[in-house]
Amino acid sequence: MSRPDGRRNNQLRPTVLERRANPFAEGSCLIRMGGTLVHCTASVEPGVPGFKKGSGEGWVTAEYSMLPRATSERTSRERNGPGGRTSEIQRLIGRSLRAAMGTMKFGEYTIRIDCDVLTADGGTRCASITGAAVALHDACTWLAEKTGQPSPFGRLVAAVSVGTVAGEQVLDLQYLEDRDAEVDSNVVMLAPDDFVEVQGTGENGTFNRADLDALLDLAQGGIHELFALQRTALGL
Repeated sequence: MSRPDGRRNNQLRPTVLERRANPFAEGSCLIRMGGTLVHCTASVEPGVPGFKKGSGEGWVTAEYSMLPRATSERTSRERNGPGGRTSEIQRLIGRSLRAAMGTMKFGEYTIRIDCDVLTADGGTRCASITGAAVALHDACTWLAEKTGQPSPFGRLVAAVSVGTVAGEQVLDLQYLEDRDAEVDSNVVMLAPDDFVEVQGTGENGTFNRADLDALLDLAQGGIHELFALQRTALGL
């Protein structure tokens, strides 16, 4: 099978992580994965949600949005709150970033991650998680300097899409592939090899255990590459 952009089946799209892309946020990263571009910021705010008050612990949460012309046709802004798809993506990003924390005992602060999709060509939630991890790392470093405590950041987290397209298993689907995929999955991992979440759907077909194992192996290889890019961006 020839992929639309000529990549090998196990090849990521060209990926760039621009650390500190926002001069005002405590942490930020602009991530480009092929035609997908996401601006991620991490803001440290005093206070926590009601269920955390008095605990001495902090909270990490995420918001996600897509600009009206991030896609080929304009979509309306979600002025009355996030829709169902947006809410599901926000929850996924939030869960993934909380998994990256080494501890939540960093005082009653909220680290709020904003992931704004500037252009979308598939894999926006995965790109958001991968870029946001860099922003979260730096926000935790900023918080540690403010409080005099060790950074609460734990391990890098990254995500990538995999799927079955025209009977072949491929890594990091762009929109044209995602649209036509028989099986579509998003995989989130903590460095070096722990799974946080696996979302797999038979869009236009089914998959067996061997197919799933092959897709996870494909995702794991791609995520290891993303971890390396994150470490380079962070100077680790």
